[in-house]
Amino acid sequence: MEAVTRNSRKSLIGVVTSRSGDKTIKVTYSYKVPHPLYKKEIKRKTVVHAHDEKNECGLGDKVEIMETRPLSKLKRWRVTQVLEVAPKFGDE
Repeated sequence: MEAVTRNSRKSLIGVVTSRSGDKTIKVTYSYKVPHPLYKKEIKRKTVVHAHDEKNECGLGDKVEIMETRPLSKLKRWRVTQVLEVAPKFGDE
């Protein structure tokens, strides 16, 4: 039997803004779009719910997430790796 390859999936880099339950985080990613008339770049952001299997992400961490099958009502993404760990309060 031949090896089956997966279709390419979207991946994003964002910041953890909330830990909304067991194994669930909210990730915010920002992007810029040009204004249709004035052409000035406008900041936009999107918040997505992601699955954090090991509960390893903390607030402010920079993470990479990947698109996956629906895991719950809102979760359609999962954490692939933690890129940057935010300093914890009191760590100096």
